[in-house]
Amino acid sequence: MITIRKSAERGHFDHGWLDTYHSFSFDQYHDPAHVHFRSLRVINEDRLAPAHGFPMHAHRDMEIITYILSGELEHRDSMGNGSVIRPGDVQRMTAGTGVRHSEFNPSRTEPCHLLQIWILPNARDLTPGYEQKFFADTQRKGKLRLIAAADPTDGAVAINQDARVYASLLDQGASVTHQVTVHRHSWLQLARGTLSVNGEILRAGDGAAISDESELTVLAEQDSEFLLFDLA
Repeated sequence: MITIRKSAERGHFDHGWLDTYHSFSFDQYHDPAHVHFRSLRVINEDRLAPAHGFPMHAHRDMEIITYILSGELEHRDSMGNGSVIRPGDVQRMTAGTGVRHSEFNPSRTEPCHLLQIWILPNARDLTPGYEQKFFADTQRKGKLRLIAAADPTDGAVAINQDARVYASLLDQGASVTHQVTVHRHSWLQLARGTLSVNGEILRAGDGAAISDESELTVLAEQDSEFLLFDLA
């Protein structure tokens, strides 16, 4: 069963400096029908204006993944980490017992387009942690590239939850297949392009909640970029 969450149905706020879409309930957006999907708690698609960002603020008990689609994002946190995240970079922050961080678009001319993802952890009060890895286009093109997992093989970042996150870039006409283990579920978030997922059409910004499917065939109707979550 595939249930499509249309882009236009998401929560949307345009604050001028931030244009943001929420797939699930978040902050001022409350939607009882879309609070989370399995352990996937937040997918926010954010566009940050040049020279703007989120000032220092606190989180706890959450696995936070940042995936950059275009532009740059400057990160600072209370653990002493500082970096600039660019397309291909995947940042993982375990908020655990509590962490403060800021995210800022350092460019004076270019917006930053990103996905911020929250995954519920498998335990509370974990030790805060930070990790950042780079995945080149060649690693993601025409395949499902593991970028985050509880058992982080092949260079993926580590998360404290039974979940696996894949990233993919597909040229028009290309396809990938994913085998779904019995009793597991999937969420596909399309960042750009148009895809067919087991015959269902998704367009940029759409998400798909997937259950009771043993195999997923993802075909690019246009050049596309997406994330696939394999969830318990």
